[in-house]
Amino acid sequence: MFKYILIFFLLIAFVPSFRRFIFWLLVGRKLTKQQQQYTNQTQQRQEGEIKVETNPDKNKQTPKTGQYVDYEEVK
Repeated sequence: MFKYILIFFLLIAFVPSFRRFIFWLLVGRKLTKQQQQYTNQTQQRQEGEIKVETNPDKNKQTPKTGQYVDYEEVK
């Protein structure tokens, strides 16, 4: 068992094409899937269409009056 693990790590360390293949297995497929989803979303909108998404904070209360601040005139 140890022999197989050692061979696997040596392949990863010294064979670049094997590293690329392992990277593609682990990350590449997910990355291409996300890119396809993004392109599908952008293609659904018409050219020149503007969409603004806002998240209004309903719990936030805005004060209706300001605070009075004392000041001195400096000449």
